[in-house]
Amino acid sequence: QVQLVESGGGLVQAGGSLRLSCAASGRTFSSYTMGWFRQAPGKEREFVATITWSGSSTYYADSVKGRFAISRDNAKNTVYLQMNSLKFEDTAVYYCAARFGRTAAQVIFSAQYDSWGQGTQVTVSS
Repeated sequence: QVQLVESGGGLVQAGGSLRLSCAASGRTFSSYTMGWFRQAPGKEREFVATITWSGSSTYYADSVKGRFAISRDNAKNTVYLQMNSLKFEDTAVYYCAARFGRTAAQVIFSAQYDSWGQGTQVTVSS
């Protein structure tokens, strides 16, 4: 398994942007499909975005499509989530997740992932 550490969360006004990063340990990062999930208070954890091992394919939840962009740098063992046009309802703890295997991008269930980070808080003020 890889160890994952998220960073980049914070407080931002509605309409603003944030970039989350997730640094992974280990030498086999390029063998993992990576995803971002989020959990708002009192709600279930929900899928946000995923990216294949090569970065060639991505998949997004409808709620963030066109506003968020997932990317990765395998040389730096890091996956990113660029969040633009943030809305109050984007407020949540954001988690990075890793699934071993070079799968398709459409891996949207939390149970499909092997490793998780500790989460980073994103708060959007209205």
